[in-house]
Amino acid sequence: MASNKKKAPPKTPRSLILLLAGFAVALALSAIGLGMLAKQQPGVSAIGGPFALQTGDGRTVTDRDMLGAPFLVFFGYTHCPDVCPTTLARMSQVLQALGPDTKLKILFITVDPERDTPELMAQYASSFGSQVIGLSGDRAAIDKVMQDYRVYAQKVPEKNGDYSIDHSAVIYLMGRDGKFLHAFNLQRPPEDAAAELRPLL
Repeated sequence: MASNKKKAPPKTPRSLILLLAGFAVALALSAIGLGMLAKQQPGVSAIGGPFALQTGDGRTVTDRDMLGAPFLVFFGYTHCPDVCPTTLARMSQVLQALGPDTKLKILFITVDPERDTPELMAQYASSFGSQVIGLSGDRAAIDKVMQDYRVYAQKVPEKNGDYSIDHSAVIYLMGRDGKFLHAFNLQRPPEDAAAELRPLL
């Protein structure tokens, strides 16, 4: 006799749920950042500016070092549970689409220098490709570069005494002259994103 019991619908894999949640949060925070960029008033200085931050091997990277080729800038932190690894993974896919000889560099700048040492930033960034450069510095240096790039970041206390950070998730496309071009769109296939960058390289 055939059973009248209905089969339960297949469960959505937990990894897919987390990935979709990460995309949703990234989109929301990108919208916050884009809104902040859009609110610039006449007379307000442009996005970006001079900086001097440290790499894991003890080098100082400045804005002058980046001149001559376009580059991307993204702010985040190594303890970030979803937005940062999701965004960096998508950036890594764009780098792969550009090919191994691409001149494009990606600066991943911490908003959490109290925990993110230059060494930790370098180790974290290396997981996403050799073109991704993790940068940190003291609180004053980080606050200045965040202000210059109009970055939103706010500590959120957690029950265990630790904290997370809500932060904007804009990817800044900077030109050969180091000036801000526009917010770079990662919400598309990697090859499409790479196609926009190729003529600039």
